[in-house]
Amino acid sequence: MPAPQPLRVLQWATGALGRYALRGLITRPEFTLVDVLVYDPDKVGTDAGDLVGLPEAGVVCTDDVERVIAADADCVLHMPLPASYFGHDQTTDVETICALLTSGKNVITTTGFVHPRSYGPGIVERIEAACRAGGTTLHGTGINPGFMSDLLPLALTGLSHRVDHIYVRESSDYRGHPSRQFVVDLMGFTRSQKDYTAAIRPYRAYQHSLFAESVRLVADALGVQLDEVEASDEYELATEDFEISAGQVHPGTVCASRWVFSGLVRGRPFMTVECVYKADSTMVRRWPEPGFTIHIEGSPHLVCTMEEVSNGLVAAAAHAVNSIAAVCAAPPGIATLLDLPLATGRGTARLV
Repeated sequence: MPAPQPLRVLQWATGALGRYALRGLITRPEFTLVDVLVYDPDKVGTDAGDLVGLPEAGVVCTDDVERVIAADADCVLHMPLPASYFGHDQTTDVETICALLTSGKNVITTTGFVHPRSYGPGIVERIEAACRAGGTTLHGTGINPGFMSDLLPLALTGLSHRVDHIYVRESSDYRGHPSRQFVVDLMGFTRSQKDYTAAIRPYRAYQHSLFAESVRLVADALGVQLDEVEASDEYELATEDFEISAGQVHPGTVCASRWVFSGLVRGRPFMTVECVYKADSTMVRRWPEPGFTIHIEGSPHLVCTMEEVSNGLVAAAAHAVNSIAAVCAAPPGIATLLDLPLATGRGTARLV
């Protein structure tokens, strides 16, 4: 039997997350890198391999959106910063994704869309129409959402006789995150209280929509009708100077934030997701240490703790790359994690 042809893949955006995905596309033989879209003018004309510290890949990075949309490929890894970073609403991401789908390319995105139904029938109809036109599939993924706050809790409920409440907590350390755009401009770390309050508004809206998707996905999968998804957030100020990869944190500036998203039924939470983000966990004592914890309250009571994910960017990128084959094989339309086989590390084992 002849070996299957490599899947042709486009990389859309090469920020901190996209570069890890790009390495996977270049180094794994089951993929052929077709093109790379970049936003930074300094990256235009650079070989994709040079961009991620690998030998030349023979693919030159471009900022020509029309060229990338017209390219012939099986799949696009769509990994830009959310549209809110650029002052746009989510329709900007929807328009880009729909153009790619209509062009005949499957799309895996990390900008949300783990459960597009959360955005209402209008968005779903636009995406489904694009999928029909291109014979393509959309899949949203990541690490959280996309795995920790939806896939893992759902898997654990398979052991439940009764589910009363689902609680998921992420606590992440951003001291080594290299993107100033993400850590400072979007999340607001290193900013004064006044600047943070103004700057965080787009990110707050993005966070709410992102985790509302995850909560609604779990509820829908369990046959629970939520009345609403409630959100709240708070922040912590630094008491001393310290440095992180994205910049300098000074006393009185924001160094951590805590977000809580609760899916309510008759005023009571059915699912709660808590996200704690710290500029440097060794310098912020408030709130839990880094790691992930899931509680399935009911019968039996289940607790699952993941003490360390050494690099969340690597994990999120890998989850997207490891989903490519299944998405390309899926029927046209929206494919959530409930519609696809489990993404595994097939092809990543190193035995020597």
